[in-house]
Amino acid sequence: MSGNDSLSLRSGERAGVRGDAKWTLVRAIPVGLASIALATLGSILFPPTNWMPPDVPDVAFIEALVRWDAGWYGEIATNGYWLKPGEQSPVAFFPLYPMLIRAVTWLGINRWIAGITVSFLCAMSALYLFSRWARQLSETQWTTAFWLLALYPCAEYLYGVVYSDALFLLLAVGSFLALEKDRPILSAVLGALACASRPVAPAVVVGLLVRSVERRRLKGERIQFLDLVPALAGLGLLAWMAFLQFRFDDALAFAHVQGAPGWEQPPGWHSWLKIEWFKTMFPQVDLLIGLRLGGHALATVLALVLVVPTFKKLGWGYGVYTLLVIGIPAVSSKDFQGLGRYAIAAFPLFLTTALLVQDRPRIRLGLLMVFALILGALAIALGAGGYVA
Repeated sequence: MSGNDSLSLRSGERAGVRGDAKWTLVRAIPVGLASIALATLGSILFPPTNWMPPDVPDVAFIEALVRWDAGWYGEIATNGYWLKPGEQSPVAFFPLYPMLIRAVTWLGINRWIAGITVSFLCAMSALYLFSRWARQLSETQWTTAFWLLALYPCAEYLYGVVYSDALFLLLAVGSFLALEKDRPILSAVLGALACASRPVAPAVVVGLLVRSVERRRLKGERIQFLDLVPALAGLGLLAWMAFLQFRFDDALAFAHVQGAPGWEQPPGWHSWLKIEWFKTMFPQVDLLIGLRLGGHALATVLALVLVVPTFKKLGWGYGVYTLLVIGIPAVSSKDFQGLGRYAIAAFPLFLTTALLVQDRPRIRLGLLMVFALILGALAIALGAGGYVA
């Protein structure tokens, strides 16, 4: 290849990247803003009675996005980590997201506005990288996969809500995209940051390693040392555990604190067998509680079912990743609460779904419409202070 040919190829790639970015952002930004608008509407129509930190600006759309666990992230960003045995403590929440919030507050910005900004920017970046990743694996179904993720019923937690889901999605997708682009060192760095964001680090480490080896084998080549580099993503988790060991003499404090009163889901058979879920759901349950816990249980089952075609259509690396990223919280949760939101991290499932419905346009359209309607309803509920996910 001549120098001019190489230059033309790189120019074409850059133009393609710019085109993908424009296509994604033109669609993602309105979806994100619509979700925020609906959450704001919920906050105005049904003013929540939840406790609100005193420094939250008295603005409806900001209040709508500062809900539930947002308080923990704000606490960490301001006061750092502490641990009181037998009590709920911030060590349950991984450090990268609150660190970013704290960094933005150094500019003189209110911590809640900082959190909203970080979440929204991460969401837009994540959807852009997801589009590039999906297009890398499927030239025909990447747009459908984008819409499935952008309109996913729990995706309102990406759009400005002070939660770490958008950041993790950005880093997880970025690490796998870097791997697909033959950049294993960048993949390991992004993977390590992802492991410092959410307690599903084994899914990232194992998924990247298996996919790296799988790609080499698909080429018919022998495994090389470079193929093992993505496993260094585990350093993100190890660094967090080292901090916990040094500071609190408990490297697994983030897991042990789950048994504190109010959370009450310690590791053990009671959580693994979902005893609490069955006790709540049967023989009689409040309608809204039943819809919430039943919906999360259904989302978990459907996600696990989709893992099987993911192995077949996207390969072992993505199959293992989705199995672990869904399986870890599914096993540890006492009642499936939040599992619908955790499924966002299982981003390959959205491409798998797109591939499954590619020859069924009516089903595809119906699925997207149902997703959009539920997303809107849950955004309103979240803004009203509902314990959605």
